[in-house]
Formats: sequence, structure tokens, C-alpha cells
Amino acid sequence: MNISMFDILGPVMIGPSSSHTAGAQRIGKAMYMISGKEEIAKVDFYLHGSFSHTLSGHGTDRALVAGLMGMDASDARIRNSLQIAKERGIEVSFQPEDLGDVHPNTVKVIATTKSGKTYSMIGSSVGGGEVEIVEINGTKAKSSGKFPTIIVTHIDRLGVISKISSILAHYEVNIVTMSNSREKKGSTATTMIETDHEIPLSVKEELEELDYIHQVVLVEKFA
Repeated sequence: MNISMFDILGPVMIGPSSSHTAGAQRIGKAMYMISGKEEIAKVDFYLHGSFSHTLSGHGTDRALVAGLMGMDASDARIRNSLQIAKERGIEVSFQPEDLGDVHPNTVKVIATTKSGKTYSMIGSSVGGGEVEIVEINGTKAKSSGKFPTIIVTHIDRLGVISKISSILAHYEVNIVTMSNSREKKGSTATTMIETDHEIPLSVKEELEELDYIHQVVLVEKFA
């Protein structure tokens, strides 16, 4: 098994805690990616467990907002991210919330862009700055942010996963991991694929032309 020095020492970051600061920044950055890097008008953070207690003391609030605006963990502007968000006209709210059987450092993010689109995501900071995204736009997910990811919501029917894979192969995008979940047989399913390479926008466009595809989300690596 290959172990990076950063797995031992933790990430280069602004803030006192890898879990409550760097992890929070990466969760915010995930939403930045999921929302297509659009300008955000309003964001609500629902904080579960210890995240609700470390909000200001460990800079969790500033880290989440900084990531949402596209800042990296080492960006000195994280200290002033709440003020920067205010200057950009972003309405921000934080509130404690019981999100159920999830990791103690978990937050649900609901963001509305200035174009009027709304995105939701649930992410957990699992230690050492590592994160896991467990839900995107209401569907189950499992992403570490270490690889470019495509999330396809579609009708559960024979041949759909094969079609998604063949389109990725056509664009020479190699698959690292693939997971699939469904509500019930024949209803809505979600396929999440992590890849070795950035996924071209043309993959998304080609998939969206298929009548059995509901939604396609591309997420650049953020960790």
C-alpha cells in the first residue's frame, strides 16, 4: 500500500484542525464543483454532531464558505471568507441539524446560484483533511474528491451502465471505481464513476441526449 507523507502529517492548510478546517474547506469545495463553479447567491449549512460545536472556534464556518467560493485549504483569505462572501452578496446561514446515522463531522449544504439553480450535498470530514461526499442532489453518493467523478441519474434498465461505460471509453476516459444504487427495480438509479482523467463536457452532453438519463453531474477532483 502506498502512503503519502500528507496522509501522516495532514494537508497544508490555514486553520487549527484538519477535520474541522481542512475537511470543511474540501466539503465546501465539493459544492463549488457540483454547482458548476457558478456564483452563489444563497447557501444554507446544516451542521451535524461536532461540526455544530466547532463552528467558529475551529474556523469550520470560514472554511466551508471559503471552499464554496473555490478557495484551497492553504489560501490565506480563508480567515476573511465570511466578509468576502458578504461583499460578493452571498447570503450565508448556519444551523445545527440531526442528519441521522452519519459521521459526527457531517454537513448538509443547500446552495442556490445567481442563475436560480439549487444544488444539495451531504459531506463528512473523516479525519486528516479527508472527506467523503455521501449524497448529491438527493441521491446517494460515495466520493473522496481524489478523482474526477461523473454522477448519472437514470432509469434502472438493462444496458444503461454499459452505455455510460462505452461513452467514457470512446473518449478514452479510464474508470477507477464505479458504484450503482437504485430506489427499486425499474425506477430511478444513480451510477457514480471516478476516473483517472478529467471528463470532457462532451461526455455529459452526449449522455443528456439519451431519453433514459435524468441528470448528469461532473465533479472535478477537489482533494
